[in-house]
Amino acid sequence: MSSKGSKKRKIKLVKDRVSAVIPVFNGETYLSSMLESMLDQTYSQIEVIVVDDGSIDGTVAVAEGYYERFRAKGYDYRIVRAMHRNASAAINCGLPYVTGEYLIWPDSDDRLEKESVEKRVKFLQKNSQYQCVRSLAYYFDQRTQEIVSADESIGELSKEDLFWDILESKTFVCCGCYMLKTEKFFEIYPQKHIPEYDVGQNFQMLLPFMYYYKCPTIPEQLYGVCVRQGSHSRTELTEVEEKKKYQDYEDLIDEIVSLCHIEDKESIDRMKYWKIRRRYLLAMKYKDVGKLIVALYQIRQYGKEEFHQAFRDLMWKCINIWSVQWKKRFQ
Repeated sequence: MSSKGSKKRKIKLVKDRVSAVIPVFNGETYLSSMLESMLDQTYSQIEVIVVDDGSIDGTVAVAEGYYERFRAKGYDYRIVRAMHRNASAAINCGLPYVTGEYLIWPDSDDRLEKESVEKRVKFLQKNSQYQCVRSLAYYFDQRTQEIVSADESIGELSKEDLFWDILESKTFVCCGCYMLKTEKFFEIYPQKHIPEYDVGQNFQMLLPFMYYYKCPTIPEQLYGVCVRQGSHSRTELTEVEEKKKYQDYEDLIDEIVSLCHIEDKESIDRMKYWKIRRRYLLAMKYKDVGKLIVALYQIRQYGKEEFHQAFRDLMWKCINIWSVQWKKRFQ
């Protein structure tokens, strides 16, 4: 069954069902790994919604090849075809078709462990006071399949208030680790439409939800994150592209602040510092002295500790540059 567009229609959620929305772009060589892991799930009530983000390779053909296998498994399976934009737009094309009590949105090149869905559902069924849960992840190299080092912080696993930890990169955001209750998610996004920016989809999916609800962690590695050259998160950007990405993140955060009605001064100041700190690091990376001085001055307004940390970072950066130049000079 294929569908186009993303009509807004009211759908009654099915108790115990898990909806998996999987955005994919040019995933001919890796989509099968994710779909195979969905078929291997021990949980019986799942619907899979693959959203093709305007692929120009054989992605759709790969996805279509799974109809019979998902039908035999007893899973609902849908392919939604969309114009190419970005991952967040692809998610929006899939959300109107979600019918499950629970929602996950794994990346198309990752994989779920066999009990990944079942263990998270059972946790939420047993602990009804929670509206979401997450598991740990492991990271693997796509080419060798070997386990590699994580590129995200794990953070304090006992913490359940994760809004600031996610925003400030103190904990992981790998999307397939999280499971949300769909009803609460659609209360945040009643139009079934998250903000669309070319910076991925996880901040949009997670930050508003984490602002309102606590999220416990199942201390098991139930999700595998594919480390793949050429993936959206690992593509090397030009200076212009990276600066645009940083601006898009700032615009997105402003939209989330409005969405969550965040108005207290402490939170607003913390958001401002998050922006300034990122601008400072970007200016330091590209040796933009003017913006570096402005950002350093702004950081100083937020306290001595923040200023001293930024100044130490700058000094270490200068020392490293001088060290490299010194070595080259005497080679």
